[in-house]
Amino acid sequence: MNMQDIKYCPGTLAEGFSTYSQACLRRVFNNKKVSHVLPYNPPGSDDEDARKFRDNRKRISISGVQEKVSIILDRNKLRLTKESERGSYILKPIPADLEKTDQVPANEHLTMQIARQVFGINTAENAIIFFKDGSPAYITKRFDVKDDGTKWGKEDFASIAGKTSTNAGPNFKYGYSYEGIAKLIMKYVPAAIVEIEKFYVMIIFNYLFSNGDAHLKNFSLLQTANGDHILSPAYDLINTRIHVDDTDFALNEGLFSDDFESQSMKDNGWAGLEDFYEFAKRIGIRDRRRDVLLSPFLKKQQKVEELISRSFLNEDAKEEYLKDYEERLRKLEV
Repeated sequence: MNMQDIKYCPGTLAEGFSTYSQACLRRVFNNKKVSHVLPYNPPGSDDEDARKFRDNRKRISISGVQEKVSIILDRNKLRLTKESERGSYILKPIPADLEKTDQVPANEHLTMQIARQVFGINTAENAIIFFKDGSPAYITKRFDVKDDGTKWGKEDFASIAGKTSTNAGPNFKYGYSYEGIAKLIMKYVPAAIVEIEKFYVMIIFNYLFSNGDAHLKNFSLLQTANGDHILSPAYDLINTRIHVDDTDFALNEGLFSDDFESQSMKDNGWAGLEDFYEFAKRIGIRDRRRDVLLSPFLKKQQKVEELISRSFLNEDAKEEYLKDYEERLRKLEV
């Protein structure tokens, strides 16, 4: 895109900014005046920058199929990490092998902003950032790295469930149910009552916003200063239907650990409100609390449409994103 056309903060999507707003700089970049343009060409370019990205990829330990690059904030400049440095940011350039691949960074950024701004979900800090040629990337601040550069303990639910490619095959991170994850939270988290509610909200959000890649590795427990564990901030939230013909739920078993089917599923082939009532019951959420947690997701939120319109998606993708949201909202009426 033409970076001179920026009218909304590439972090918060607030109106009237041609670069990061002060609120974004405070949240994402430690109050440093960081440019929204990286001093690099994208990884696929045929120049010295491409070599730097190749070297960086050898050092980053974050898993996943999408390319991820380790970034550090040096004074008020973002740069690639060097050998022996621990990055405090993850950069995700435009990936390969997806439809509308150039829309992926803006899609993830928008979905993360909707989660935080509309539904109050605790998310990893994030923003859109641009390479020198104007192509976008998604940047997120690592929540498992302390200010002194050491790490908080973090374990994803594939590891907690004991699932690996060795014992469960190449698709190990999809072989489970969300009810099964909830049971692991109950087992390992001291404040399980609080964290189960957060988890329930995340499952509803992922359904409503067509995130068909919410697999075991996209939920984690994070160590606290007290030495216990809570759910980590949400990360990797994206409307996958824009890019692939995806299923409603990432996990092969869906919501439930058994073969339960709601009337909506039998009649229509999709999950409806009855499914989320049953899911709440199974994971120990009482009806009154369930209704409070569900309420914001059962009515059209004007702020969602506003953020879509301000996002860095192109016009066709904005239209599709809104259509997907409205379609899922109708399904929850059943």
